Amino acid sequence: MADTSDNLINLFTPAIEGMGYELVGVEYLHKGGSGGGGLLRIYIDNPDGITLEDCSRVSHQVSGILDVEDPIRENYNLEVSSPGLDRPLFGRRDFQRFAGNRVTLKLRTKISGQRRFKGELQGIDDDDVLLAVDDEVFRLPLDQIDKARLVPEF
Repeated sequence: MADTSDNLINLFTPAIEGMGYELVGVEYLHKGGSGGGGLLRIYIDNPDGITLEDCSRVSHQVSGILDVEDPIRENYNLEVSSPGLDRPLFGRRDFQRFAGNRVTLKLRTKISGQRRFKGELQGIDDDDVLLAVDDEVFRLPLDQIDKARLVPEF
């Protein structure tokens, strides 16, 4: 799905940025079974925050693009939302931008005997995300990260 997400990002970015928003990321969650379908989730942001009206405007614009381009062949639901306090991290840019923050990471394969990590994001070095967990810094290959999110600090 990484290729599909990248294609969707390339498809949506000009329109969403043209509306004054940042396209944070795109997730497509395929729902198996006889019903098929899935969920296309688009995260947007703005320095002033995101309102329901903002999500509605972007949803309308993206729906038009999806109708014309038809990049997803199965049934799906479209959801547009803010990234929230537990903001998902989608790529190299996010791992650099949010260095110094606490994150949770889930990997596609085990590294050092585990797939889930929680620690302080140290940034990115070459193709590795650097994560400090207790007194140890782990080098986690960017291409092995399945999901990553900020941990809200209160």
